[in-house]
Amino acid sequence: MSIATVEPATDFPAAGVTISAAAEASGLSVDTLRYYEREGLTLDPPDRSASGRRRYTEGDLRWLGTLVMLRKTGMPIRDVRAFVALYRKERTEHERMAILTAHRERVLADLREVQGHLAAIERKIDFYKAVLTKEVVKNA
Repeated sequence: MSIATVEPATDFPAAGVTISAAAEASGLSVDTLRYYEREGLTLDPPDRSASGRRRYTEGDLRWLGTLVMLRKTGMPIRDVRAFVALYRKERTEHERMAILTAHRERVLADLREVQGHLAAIERKIDFYKAVLTKEVVKNA
């Protein structure tokens, strides 16, 4: 099961999934899930089974997908924390959008930098292809 493929009516157990299954579905480690919970990054603490074990709902996994996306795009934990705090409040859409807009600008700047590095790598590859082609012709 992965976050992208969870289907509410067919694939997702009504009782939720264990922390191990949630970790596997989200691509996070069990320790990271516990950290996110401790740091208040989950919208709500996960439900608990009768034996006290965490049970993650489909909604929990969707939210974890949001956290994973934000972190994989380089959003600092402090900004994720601010976004989550605002998400819990009504009528904070402008503030949430401001956080996301600022983050988008940082991601775009990073992307431009990486594209520049990629272009330099492509030039080096082209250079070495030309050198190797000349050697093959010279040795023929």
